[in-house]
Amino acid sequence: MPVTIRPYQEGDAHHIAELYNRYLDSPSQVVGKITGEVLEHELALRNMANVLVAVDDGRVVGTFGLLRNSGQRYARAGEIFTSKFFVAPAYRNGVLSGRMFTEAIEWMMRSGLLVLRLTVNPANTAVFRLYRRLGCVSVGEPAAGEDGYIELHNYIPLVLRSVITDLDSEAKAALFRLNSFGNVTESRTDELRSDVRLVDGTRTVDYCVNLGEYRLTASVDVDRGRVREARLAGPGGDYRPLRVEEPPYCVEEPRDAESYRFTSGELVCEVDGRDGSVQVLAPGHHGPVFVSTWPGCRADRSSGWWDSEPRRLDVTPVENGVRVAERCGDDETVCTVTFTEGVLDQDFTFTSRPGRIFHTIGLRQGTLTLSDPVRATEQRHPLGLGLGVVDATDLAAAGHAPAVGSALTWNGPAARIEVPVRQPIRFIHSCLIERELEPGPDGVVRLRTVVQPGSAPVPTPRAAERDTSAESDRRIEVDASAAGVVSWREGATKVLRTPGARPRVFGRNPRWSAGMWVTEERSRFSRNSGLGWGVRSASAWEKKHPLGLFSPEDRISWELSLPDGADQPVRADVQAPGAAEEIVLWITPNTPARTTVVFDSAGTRWEVSSSEFQQVWTSAASVLLSDGSWLDCRPAPGSADEAEIVLRPTASGLLIGCVSATRQPHGAESSWHLAVSRQPGV
Repeated sequence: MPVTIRPYQEGDAHHIAELYNRYLDSPSQVVGKITGEVLEHELALRNMANVLVAVDDGRVVGTFGLLRNSGQRYARAGEIFTSKFFVAPAYRNGVLSGRMFTEAIEWMMRSGLLVLRLTVNPANTAVFRLYRRLGCVSVGEPAAGEDGYIELHNYIPLVLRSVITDLDSEAKAALFRLNSFGNVTESRTDELRSDVRLVDGTRTVDYCVNLGEYRLTASVDVDRGRVREARLAGPGGDYRPLRVEEPPYCVEEPRDAESYRFTSGELVCEVDGRDGSVQVLAPGHHGPVFVSTWPGCRADRSSGWWDSEPRRLDVTPVENGVRVAERCGDDETVCTVTFTEGVLDQDFTFTSRPGRIFHTIGLRQGTLTLSDPVRATEQRHPLGLGLGVVDATDLAAAGHAPAVGSALTWNGPAARIEVPVRQPIRFIHSCLIERELEPGPDGVVRLRTVVQPGSAPVPTPRAAERDTSAESDRRIEVDASAAGVVSWREGATKVLRTPGARPRVFGRNPRWSAGMWVTEERSRFSRNSGLGWGVRSASAWEKKHPLGLFSPEDRISWELSLPDGADQPVRADVQAPGAAEEIVLWITPNTPARTTVVFDSAGTRWEVSSSEFQQVWTSAASVLLSDGSWLDCRPAPGSADEAEIVLRPTASGLLIGCVSATRQPHGAESSWHLAVSRQPGV
């Protein structure tokens, strides 16, 4: 019996959960196993439009979800997100993936949704190649962001819908005979690069679609969500232009709007007039310490926590703040934002329930305290994704929900942020929460956040103490073709994990080629992406000297300095005058699969297993190497205050990023001390 593809039915969630739980590469990776109830909750939260289910002899073997909300990002008019595109391994070498994609495209065209958006792990090369073969293109940053994914778009439904009325009858017949889009588009390179081409100031992507003996080419304006022009070539190779119809929707274009700023002591609150987002800035902190999204006037048009839709907002100044209003036909959402003595009040009224609202805590170092006075409990955790709180970055329904009446406090060197739990709150991760908009008896939703400046500067971590009694030879090898350090030994201690002769996958980096290297990255506090994963560019590197490298194209140079005394740390100095946001020294230490990490977070020492967190930021860290030694990493004296270290455990091993802002204060350096010792230096 052939595999059948049908729409989602009641009761499917439990069978889908069983499918996902059988495989490590399933699309729902959470702590423990996913349940049918959790999956149903997630599909509801993400505004499920449709889920295609592939069934073989009564068993679910594949899924293709079409959702109106991704959580991270918003959907513009005419767009839909795909999630849960998963096929059991035994069915991946056939045509099932292409069949499911084809049925999804047909459903989209019938529904007037013409642009498909999705995310993919670029290190999963098989899936990445599949999406590229199906016509998915990159219109943004081609490298993975902090969540480990890149976003792709598919405009095939838009192209076909825009020209179908002007296709020849034979070309239409060829289109209707298609049963898979797996081979109809011209193949695209697997390289991590943007597919956007600038034409007369317009960002475009080009498509070539094969319809039997016919060849359809089109140029898509990615910012306006429309086809600019299209042509059809017949069997003889003669081209003719096609009449392009406008899509049945209008994409809201970004527009200039004023930002409104008001202060409370040293703190600054800013309301963005383009998308309604609110952020609070504190002195001495790199990036905002708090960000709140605008919920949107309609429940199906929420902002994501990483992306906001440009909106037509009416912003009116009031005492100590502004009044923001959005109207969608007869519906209206109004919020009065005020900031007085460190208290941020957001009072909402609405005619129909708006979308979701997310609050991001921008503190990277410090502690999260969950206080429950009813149960007389208090939990305290270092800040970090997945540390202390079930991570739900990729599964919106898995977050921890603190009890109403409890209190949440984030305490860092730059600010202390308190959120009283008066309405239901759900953690996405430990620095990202969703707050429900439940009106009080008077019909007003009152959200309160208290932001106070940090009480004291962070103590400078002490220098690592090295055990000189066990000192031996130090050997470091730098290879320009690998763009980094390919070997570091301290006597018998192997300090770095390296890929060998050929690049390999490490974490979400598909081109890992060295055990220590340098890249330019997006900002660590960017709402659109966060810090990347160290994917180096294709630019060539040259050796300045035995322990120094230079990239003429990227204008990045870095070098290691070995001290005269064996008890002194190795120094790494990085210069990147052309970098726009962050410059990062990446390290893959030679650790066991699970290792011990000791780190300093806002002056507090923590010792944890790498299996207990997904990401933490720190001012200094020591990690346990495979032979029992410790590698200590910290900014060198004289480094800028913005210098921080990020730790990311992965299935490949631990990844360390030593991060510096590129716009350094006068006299500050991007320099790091790296030391191997018998005891942790933190």
